[in-house]
Amino acid sequence: MEDIERDYDKPILDACIAAKTSLIVRVGMLELGAGTGSFRVRQMMHRIAYPMGVHVRADVNLTDIEASCTDGVSRITEVVDLPTTGVNTERIWLLEHFADWLSVNCGQSSTYHAMPSVSEELVDNLDDPHVYAVARKALKETTAEAVENLDQIEQSRLEAAQMDTMTAVGLGAVGNQAASSLDGGDGAAEITAEHIEREESSGVEPVAADRGITVRQAHERLNLIERRKPLYSPIFSGFAAAVACAAFVFLLGGGPYDMAGAFVGAGIGQWFRRQMLDRRINQFFATGASVIIAALACIGTLRLVGFFDPVALRHDTAYIGAILYVIPGFPLVTGGLDIAKLDFPSGIQRITYAFSIILVATLGGWAVARMVMLNPQGFEPMVLNAWVLAGLRMVAAFCGVWGFSVLFNSPQRMALVAATIGALTDTMRLEMQDLLNVPPEMGAFLGAFVAGILATVWRSSVRHGYLPPDLGYPRISLTVPSIVIMVPGLYMYRAMFYLGQFNTLEALDWAFRAFMVIICLPIGLVVARVITDKSWRYDV
Repeated sequence: MEDIERDYDKPILDACIAAKTSLIVRVGMLELGAGTGSFRVRQMMHRIAYPMGVHVRADVNLTDIEASCTDGVSRITEVVDLPTTGVNTERIWLLEHFADWLSVNCGQSSTYHAMPSVSEELVDNLDDPHVYAVARKALKETTAEAVENLDQIEQSRLEAAQMDTMTAVGLGAVGNQAASSLDGGDGAAEITAEHIEREESSGVEPVAADRGITVRQAHERLNLIERRKPLYSPIFSGFAAAVACAAFVFLLGGGPYDMAGAFVGAGIGQWFRRQMLDRRINQFFATGASVIIAALACIGTLRLVGFFDPVALRHDTAYIGAILYVIPGFPLVTGGLDIAKLDFPSGIQRITYAFSIILVATLGGWAVARMVMLNPQGFEPMVLNAWVLAGLRMVAAFCGVWGFSVLFNSPQRMALVAATIGALTDTMRLEMQDLLNVPPEMGAFLGAFVAGILATVWRSSVRHGYLPPDLGYPRISLTVPSIVIMVPGLYMYRAMFYLGQFNTLEALDWAFRAFMVIICLPIGLVVARVITDKSWRYDV
């Protein structure tokens, strides 16, 4: 600590290895706490270490990091532990910008954005409550200035070309006019050089002039990222869960009464869950308690409606949809991705954590079913025109993915991009199952694969300038929300329900159905990543 405090106000490049390591490990800790996979945590730590001239080797697990850093002269090892884990896609995105901001201010080029001014404006204005609006405004100003500079350069080149042409033709007196033309050409060249110099030193790549940010300045910005409050209140989070679960129920085949019950139950359950998690209540207890409350609220709503329409009493499967907001999609998918990168300890820990959450949730739902004597047999099929059904599925998938993105704390623009990808891929999956008799497992694989490809296309379009730079989101923040709605929550609940009745054959049947679909989701993302990313294609 003494070394870090002594170099706290020194430029990062001049600081000791302990001060540099404090930044590297802290970024890894924030990235890990946001729920991303261990391969991304290590990748981010390397991106932070490289501009500082440091090599880092890190062992990353579900809630701890052990990192050894060296600058060729000294070596230091640091270990950090997290009290819990969660998901925060906004933090994942902001840390990408922080890594670019740090790299540019250490004299290196940006790697996340082709236009580093986006990262600079976001990181420098993190304390502004309207930081995204400020960054977009600065981006527009920078783009306008760059376009103006390019226009001036093009105009100067045209003038120089015209003067050279006049000189070559030799109109008028050759002596003085030729000399005058040549002088004019030199002047235009000087103007062109001047504008090129302005272009290189202005909005196109606004690198800090002194490249001398201090350790304190970097930590202050990490403080702002770490202490950012959730984007959405518990009430809005409950609304998002309600929308997601109602859409989920429709995609599973439920009708209006099933959707209404799931909407009420999931909204109340997620609101209660957020209240407990904000008070740092144990995750498993919060999950179990909120699932019981959600299921009871759903059943109570349908019983109340049953006084006016007895048909609502027959919808005894809706409460399963009301508890689907607790599906741990991020650890399920990132666990599979970690295993694909041969990081078995982290992958197994994440999958074990995810199945623990699923076990608690399904046990809570089963306990409610036993208390009120329910025997869910599935949703009653709806008879709809094929085109109408496809359109409604697309709308439901869009709303469902948007809801889950909000639960993951995605900014609205990020949530809408993920929802668009999810609407296309989940509708494609369900239509293939209905029209082409594609097995659910293959449908899940193809849906996840297409989601991975679309996320990569979106990211590449931003990098190549086809889309605004501020819409460049991490792939994992788009792919995981878009395929969470494909997780077979109904299958997993049925497995637990039959297990509670000691009907082991039915329990194993539904458990293996769920298992096959679940493993196909990360496999689809891995295949998409191998095709589009060299770092995944080769073991180096």
